[in-house]
Amino acid sequence: MNPEKSLFLIRGLPGAGKTTVTKSLAENGRYPIFSIDDYFVDPKTKEYNFDYRQNHLAYKNCEENTRKALEKGISKVFVDNTFTLSWEMEPYFQLASNFQYVIFVLTVENYHGGKNIHSIEIDQLKKMASKYRVQLLPKELQD
Repeated sequence: MNPEKSLFLIRGLPGAGKTTVTKSLAENGRYPIFSIDDYFVDPKTKEYNFDYRQNHLAYKNCEENTRKALEKGISKVFVDNTFTLSWEMEPYFQLASNFQYVIFVLTVENYHGGKNIHSIEIDQLKKMASKYRVQLLPKELQD
């Protein structure tokens, strides 16, 4: 791993403030930010139109954009997604390993009462929250 190259995975529930935090960490455009949401934003109108039927394409697009940035050797790369389930981060762990990046996973918690802009119902948010796991210790130190 090269300590001068970092891949940051910013995770949290919709409305937690991931995008706001990520923009700040990425120094408002100095470093690239990739998100599954990017796929659903019309480049001309900037309107967000989510279509769950295209979610798999959005995931692949985000991974591919991240891969291209890592391939270029950009010193800091940010990925802003919910990453509710651990397996959703696996492709990024593999990319970081392949391109010798140090990987950091940052969880954003919603202490500020932020609202999600994706119209996700509270029942769905609760379901997502119930699946959420954090890893506080390296795998080799876990029981």
